[in-house]
Amino acid sequence: MPSLLQRLTRLLPYFSQARLGLALALFGSMIGAATEPMVGQLLKTLLDSGFQDRSLPLWAVPVAIVGLFTVRGAAGFVAQLGLSWSAQRGLQVLRQQLFERVLTAEPAMFGQRSASQLTNTLVYEAQTGATLLVSALLTAVRDSLALLALLAYLFWLNWKLTLFVAVLFPAVAWVMRVVGKRLDRLTREGQTAVDELAYVVEENALAWRIVRMHGAGPAQGRRFERHAVQLRRVLLKIAAASATITPLTQVFAALALSAVVTLALWQSQTSGSSVGSFVAFVTTMLMLVAPIKHLSDVSAQLTRGLAAIERGLELLDQSPPEHGGTHDPGRAAGDITLQSVGLRYRDDQAPALDALDLTIHRGETVALVGPSGAGKSSLINLLPRFIEPSAGRLLLDGVPLPDWQVHALRRQFALVSQDVVLFNDTVLANITLGQEADRARARAALKGAHLLDFVDGLPQGLDSLIGHNGSQLSGGQRQRLAIARALYKNAPILILDEATSALDSESERAVQAALEELMRDRTTIVIAHRLSTIEHADRIVVLEGGRVAEQGAHAELLARGGVYARLHALQFRT
Repeated sequence: MPSLLQRLTRLLPYFSQARLGLALALFGSMIGAATEPMVGQLLKTLLDSGFQDRSLPLWAVPVAIVGLFTVRGAAGFVAQLGLSWSAQRGLQVLRQQLFERVLTAEPAMFGQRSASQLTNTLVYEAQTGATLLVSALLTAVRDSLALLALLAYLFWLNWKLTLFVAVLFPAVAWVMRVVGKRLDRLTREGQTAVDELAYVVEENALAWRIVRMHGAGPAQGRRFERHAVQLRRVLLKIAAASATITPLTQVFAALALSAVVTLALWQSQTSGSSVGSFVAFVTTMLMLVAPIKHLSDVSAQLTRGLAAIERGLELLDQSPPEHGGTHDPGRAAGDITLQSVGLRYRDDQAPALDALDLTIHRGETVALVGPSGAGKSSLINLLPRFIEPSAGRLLLDGVPLPDWQVHALRRQFALVSQDVVLFNDTVLANITLGQEADRARARAALKGAHLLDFVDGLPQGLDSLIGHNGSQLSGGQRQRLAIARALYKNAPILILDEATSALDSESERAVQAALEELMRDRTTIVIAHRLSTIEHADRIVVLEGGRVAEQGAHAELLARGGVYARLHALQFRT
């Protein structure tokens, strides 16, 4: 496992734009550390010159005390502000890179990490880690410098006694090393437990209708309790490990301090050193306890902070960005070819697609039908490279899909799915979605989707917010808004996956007419379980077991009496 220094060094690139803040933090810490020995020296001067020979002016006492603590306070403020600014700037850079990776990572990442885990890593753990690191690094820098300054002053006062302080450091270092390893392991276990608990919440928030419909609340409550108990146990172990450091360190400090004070009293009695020197030495020795204690606590904070931020670094390491070629012709013609395409999600499962050969010509409307699990959704997910084939290859306009530039490839497709995804934004933003906003073009798209009258009736029209995933719209309105999005994109290839499934009969007829206009001169792939909606397709491809069972026109397939005829008979049987 990398050392603590190596782990901290890996974070430096994210703080390259925050050097000024780090310099201010170091400057403030150095000034603050320089004032630490002045407390003991002030007491020495006060006792020797103020009480014994009474040569110290009275006005100098408040000036010295107020001035000293004013400088200490100002230095501490500068150090904390500088380090906090640097940490938040570095966190912003890291968090931005993490979110960009989420936007560009290979699609397989979303099968390996849940939405709650990604949210926890990007938002909460990154912030928690930065907060802990700010506190730990500020303490480490400030108290390390203070410790050095106090030790230097002690050497100046009495170098023989100061040597006894050295016994503290090996003992404290041993405690921090042993407990630090355990803390790191427990912190990672805690992160996993938090992810699992958050995933339970995420699933129940998304599936609340099903949970309540089936009365699954008590079972889900017990499931939540199991994960919550596991998290509590891990957090208690972390607290116990963290709490171990401080008492052990204090015991070591007390042993060394008691020996030093005893020897200091003996020296005072034998050598006749001044009262001020003795008090200054003992006071400075006592002042050593605080930075030693703080430094012993730093190990726990650094471990937890680094472990939290390293979750984000693991995301960058383990989720590489999508890769593709350089082919970008602008607008594709729309010829699609599948050559012996195979797709297997798991080695122990039957293939979703099995040596599938299929050609779809430009401008052709092809309907994919077949029983559940025949491979229809798998096929359309292969086209924009949301998944990769296990065998064979796919070509668009004769060019293999991996040779296409990824964004150029996906620019060729518009998708209207039965699972409509909308953003908590305006109607206009949901229609344009990443493209330049053209209000006239957006209104034309809404008109084509038979939704313009409804949008014009909203309080802010195109600028009206539609709520979380379009929660302020009906199911039919959400689907028509998705159709308007496809109309606005104007891609050469159109994929309709149950595009009218949420519409009533009247709306379906109107939208079907708009879709027919949209489909003109475009390559269109239609998935529909209602066979009445695809009777006029140029070609119907029947999939069964991941292979093409038959293909042809509607009337031709009915006359053949094969799989399509059986499916048709099942739907239209009276």
